[in-house]
Amino acid sequence: MPLTLERPLAFFDLETTGTRIGKDRIVQVGIVRLLPDGTRDSYQSLVNPQMPIPPEATAVHGISDLDVAMAPTLDAVAPEIVQRLAGCDLSGFNVLRFDVPFLAEELFRVGVAWDHASVRVVDVQRIYHKMEPRDLSAALRFYCGRDHEGAHDALADVEATADVLLAQLERYPDRLHGTVEFLGELSGDRQRSPDAAGKLRFDDHGQICLSFGKYSGWTLENIGRNDPGYLQWLMTKAELPGSTIAVMKAALSDLHA
Repeated sequence: MPLTLERPLAFFDLETTGTRIGKDRIVQVGIVRLLPDGTRDSYQSLVNPQMPIPPEATAVHGISDLDVAMAPTLDAVAPEIVQRLAGCDLSGFNVLRFDVPFLAEELFRVGVAWDHASVRVVDVQRIYHKMEPRDLSAALRFYCGRDHEGAHDALADVEATADVLLAQLERYPDRLHGTVEFLGELSGDRQRSPDAAGKLRFDDHGQICLSFGKYSGWTLENIGRNDPGYLQWLMTKAELPGSTIAVMKAALSDLHA
């Protein structure tokens, strides 16, 4: 079925210094407008984020500080971006969760109005996930070639999950390594919070850090070495959840074991 458009549909994508809306910055924007007559036009620009691009971000999109050193800043290209999106509905991949709110916040930061509340947004990723379910039953069918009998029975689910993992290792021998370290890294396990409340996080070396306050990003070990009084206050006086305090005490105990 052909796509029927009453007005242009603007596909857009942002490359950024990170994923923190309000803190990270845009380093590249790309827009393709699909017009009602079936033609399309495109626009792309690098953007100087006026902050260093973290190496982990460069590893994803390949854009370095040198690449954007002479690029315009967002306030310079924002009017062009808004003009190209004006009168269009929007589309992109994961655009509802990331690109739309990220761009809206960044345009607001540089004082450029962007009224997108009334436009329709077509998120290609969400359509993909609805058309091709990514649940355990679908994984078992794809990787193991069988239906999931007893779906949502706890034991049947974990048996199926184990079979899927082993089948994944067989299917991608050149891309997957059969170690928990590799598979955990691929899963992004160190990006999760070590505590349920999200007050802590892991650093790149697996050490537990604070994710808030004046020592955000500091390991507990470094805080204890440089400002032990603050660490003691956190664990006795601050209104932290008990489970968070328990994780902190366990981590500090391991350091001094």
